[in-house]
Amino acid sequence: MADLTDISAKIMDWDQAKAQVKNWKSLGEKVVFTNGCFDILHYGHLIYLAQAKSFGERLIIGLNSDTSVKRLKGEERPVNDIHTRSMMLASLAVSDMIVLFDEDTPQTLIQALMPDVLIKGGDYKVEEIVGYQEVTDNGGTVLTLPFVEGYSSTKLIEKIKRLKILS
Repeated sequence: MADLTDISAKIMDWDQAKAQVKNWKSLGEKVVFTNGCFDILHYGHLIYLAQAKSFGERLIIGLNSDTSVKRLKGEERPVNDIHTRSMMLASLAVSDMIVLFDEDTPQTLIQALMPDVLIKGGDYKVEEIVGYQEVTDNGGTVLTLPFVEGYSSTKLIEKIKRLKILS
């Protein structure tokens, strides 16, 4: 049975992450990378992450910092702070590593970790995904996965706001 120490051990700084990726690759394990804000974890996220994991043995989730989420999503976001979001993601069986980044994109993190597979949601064109050039130049693959219709953090926030108005 996992305890909080086991779960939090999945949350790594960049140097730890680079060393772990090197180790995994030396064992012949395929490393998959995806990223996002994952502000309010929902069913669509769970399906997406499980599908992403299916493309390799190890799944790294690059997680936007609170300041990064605020810049991207607005002053009212994130709903959940970085500690909460990282612990929720680390608690998932499909996740092997959570790495935080403060930039608006994971470009520098992708360059540092150089995954074998880079995955984003279906609203991106593969060639326009941040890190596409670096990963493909290194012999890796870049893929998109379809969204699970009807699920988004923004829609959940809107629903909660409507419910508050009705009560």
